Amino acid sequence: MANIGVVILTMGDRPAELRALLDSVAAQEGGPATVVVLAQGVALPPLPDGVDGVELPENLGIPGGRNAGVRRLRERGGGDVDVVVVLDDDGLLPRTDTFRLVREAFAANPRLGVAGFRIADETGASQRRHVPRLGGRNPLVSGPVTTFLGGGHAIRMSVIDQVGDFPAPFFYAHEETDFAWRALDAGWEIDYRADMVLQHPRTAASRHKVYYRNTGRNRVWLAKRHLPGVLVPVYLATWAAYTLVQRPPLSGLAAWWAGFFEGVRVPCPPRRPMRWRTAWRMARLGRPPVF
Repeated sequence: MANIGVVILTMGDRPAELRALLDSVAAQEGGPATVVVLAQGVALPPLPDGVDGVELPENLGIPGGRNAGVRRLRERGGGDVDVVVVLDDDGLLPRTDTFRLVREAFAANPRLGVAGFRIADETGASQRRHVPRLGGRNPLVSGPVTTFLGGGHAIRMSVIDQVGDFPAPFFYAHEETDFAWRALDAGWEIDYRADMVLQHPRTAASRHKVYYRNTGRNRVWLAKRHLPGVLVPVYLATWAAYTLVQRPPLSGLAAWWAGFFEGVRVPCPPRRPMRWRTAWRMARLGRPPVF
């Protein structure tokens, strides 16, 4: 069965929630996991015995911090970590069998690259934006998808070896989709698992100060990096229209457009367009790469 490594990023402002999460990780069935907690430019609170704490000198953003966590797991695990589980520091594993389900899933399907967890609040409900299907349908139904949620997921280490790290320049927003598209193009599968639950407080994505700007910029970078040329304008037009329909506040809309044009102006290499076969596969999974 797979050896699990856990990466948790923290800004140091939720010590009680972090400790509760670590306790829920320690309570998981099966062999112990290798756990790394990375503080992004802040000091770490006291950690339980056996948890590896790393204080990064600056905030590298979500993808950069995850990449640093994976590197630390490689250093500490000596190449023995098979699956990396990434968890939000204000999340909680309410079930003790989650890691057992992760091990069983990756053992049963050698082409499974990523297992995305279901994000649910204290009542068990999942927000629409936390279901990686168009329209946020059927949060309690597992199945193949084209992306996954950053707050709780498991990645086979060999997928990272093959397709590379999360895109550090993204800093925040859409880094999971960038990774997912590369994994799909390499032939891996992504599953949404409703039975692998991360309990997480109900929040709005727009609470982050950089939400609108980074969302606009990173959508452009995502398209420029991975879509066949003819799909780039279609994808960007679709998301521009969707953003307008959502009627964000004027300040948010201004930040979104500023980020959009920054993405057009500033390169984010490399450009490696996905194969048309991958685009068609995504369409058959219910989410063609124009939405």
